[in-house]
Parts: sequence; structure tokens; C-alpha cells
Amino acid sequence: MTFKVAQRRSSAARKATVRTAAALAAGLALVMGAAAPGQAAATPAGGAAPAKAGCDTPDRAGAASAAPAWAAAHQPAPVPALTGTAAQSLAYGMPGQLPIGLWSESGVTLRTPVTKGTVRLDVASKGFSTDSLTVQRYEPRDRRWVDLDTKPSSESFPTRGVLTFPVTAPDASAEHPVGIALRLQDLDRPGTLTVAASLDDGRGHTYRAPARTAEATRPQVTVTGWDRGATLRRGGTGRVVTVTVKNTTDRAYPALNGSYFAYGAGGSHVLTPKDLTLSQYRSDRGWVGVPLVAGGCDPGMSAALLPTTGKRVLAPGETAVYRLKVAVARTAPRDVTRADAGFSVGNGDASFHSQQLPFTIPQGR
Repeated sequence: MTFKVAQRRSSAARKATVRTAAALAAGLALVMGAAAPGQAAATPAGGAAPAKAGCDTPDRAGAASAAPAWAAAHQPAPVPALTGTAAQSLAYGMPGQLPIGLWSESGVTLRTPVTKGTVRLDVASKGFSTDSLTVQRYEPRDRRWVDLDTKPSSESFPTRGVLTFPVTAPDASAEHPVGIALRLQDLDRPGTLTVAASLDDGRGHTYRAPARTAEATRPQVTVTGWDRGATLRRGGTGRVVTVTVKNTTDRAYPALNGSYFAYGAGGSHVLTPKDLTLSQYRSDRGWVGVPLVAGGCDPGMSAALLPTTGKRVLAPGETAVYRLKVAVARTAPRDVTRADAGFSVGNGDASFHSQQLPFTIPQGR
């Protein structure tokens, strides 16, 4: 069930997809850093990553793995929330909403002694694949979050799955319940998730907890000013697109960020950052240029958008507006007549909405 996060961060995976999807994924990888346990990590200071960020190099792999390790060592240990009643030997709890792009706290409560047992979570989803679901438990000894063991599925779009983890709690009882901290996140689309927990105590007894259902939600994103037939002329004034993000969930997004990315190729040339101009409107400064960064090993470019309110936190009910203007330079290569482009909005390195904004470039001026 664990979502293949590498598909979103690896240039190798991007090259295996169609070019449009590759451009979208490349933009995500360029402008978003590694996620830290507890919450998705904020975009590194300074905006977009270096140009070589699209390459699968040993140096990059080492840098990517170091950040979560450091964060795990410095992250305060979660306090497991107890759930259920004194009569329940096993109980499972999770919130009613699972905002996409945020970790949601979950947990198992034991009220019966277990020397060497196994907790099993049977999950069922509607609207999204269980392959896009990440579930982790906190390991106090190592002070880090670890993925649950999963039962592989042969389906291309599975909606049911099984996750397990070992448990030892010899002193658990109704008077002294033991809580196990879990967290989960849907990284794909809205829908519903049902989790049924059970416990095999290793001595022939199986305990079952009432199933829990939650709704996977995400902020509402609307786009105005752009259509799939958009045309940008070389040397023209450009075209304006407005992206409005309203937090319709019950949780604050503490590391809201937006990104723009583009890719265009002709018979002999590809678009480079000098061929496009990206500007963002700020109420206090007017139109401000946003630098585009080359994609390293992957042809293309991306840019981290400026915060819309001077801060990245988007509280429930609040709205953030990104107003962008895209223009093509007069000197852009003549053999490039179409560009695959788009934007992504997310929290830290977890995107909750991506959309294509393609455009054509006429041969003439």
C-alpha cells in the first residue's frame, strides 16, 4: 500500500512516462525538498533547487536521505492518543478528515496483554488507489517513523489492501492501556478510506476493532484565464492565469507552496529558461519576475512561486491567490511550436493539486 514516493521524486521514473507527465513531475522534483517526519517539509530557503536536482546522482541521493534522518533524530516523539472503551481489547482511531498533503494522526489502543502479536489493518478506498496511501508507525527505540509491511497487489488500481506490524505489550490491560502511534496520508485524489483493525495475540486469539471511515479531502483549486488552446506569440506581452486556492479542509496547511514548470521541444531545439518569462503579481509590488531554473538531466524548467500573503500557512477557510503571467521571448527557437506546462500546489514536498497549462507558439512573430 505504501505509495511509491520515488515516482514523484526520481528523474528515472519521470522518463518512463509520457512527456507531459514527465514535465509535471520534473517541476515537482525541482521545487520541493525531502519530507520531514511529522509534516511535509517546507521548501528549502532560496526557492528552487539547483539545476542538477533532476539528476539521479550519488550526491543527490545522499543529500535526500540525510534530511529525513536528521529530522527524525530531532523530532519530538508523538504521544499516542488512546481510543475506544475499557471493554474493547483492541481499538483503532483516525480523524474524520484526511487532508491530502498532510500527515493525519492515527493509532491503535491495546487493552489486553500481547507477548508477540501482529496488528493487521484491512484498508478499503473509494475514489483513489490504496497504492497512493502511506501508513507509518512510530518506532520509539529508533525515534523514527517506519512504513508498515504491505501485502502486494496485482491489480493496476487496487482499492483494498492489508498492512501489518508486529506488537509487544505484555503489560497492556483495561486499567493500563497501551497506545501505538500511527500516521497516514493519501497522496492522490479525494475519496473515502475505511480501516478495519485486528490483532492476533500470538496465542490463538484474534481481536477486532470497529471499522473507521474518513474522507480524504483537499483545498479547492480553481484556474481562470487559461484554456487548452492558449497561444503565446514570440515577443508578445504574455498571458495571465490566476490560480485560487481555498482551504476547504478542517486543517491548516503550514507549508503552502506553488510551482510552475514547462517543457517544449522542436526538431533541433528545446525551450530553456531564457526563452520564457514568468512573472507573479504582488499587491505591494506589482508584477515581479520569478526565475525559472533549468531541469538538469531533464530538459525543461521550473520555478518556485512567491508566497501570496508573506507567509505559507493557509488556515481553514483562508484563500491564497497566485496570479501569473507567462511570455515567450522573441528569440525563442523557431522549431518549438508547442509547450507542455503546468502548475502544482502543495504542502512542503507533497502536492495536492497539479494541472496542465499547455500552450502553442505560432511560427511567425
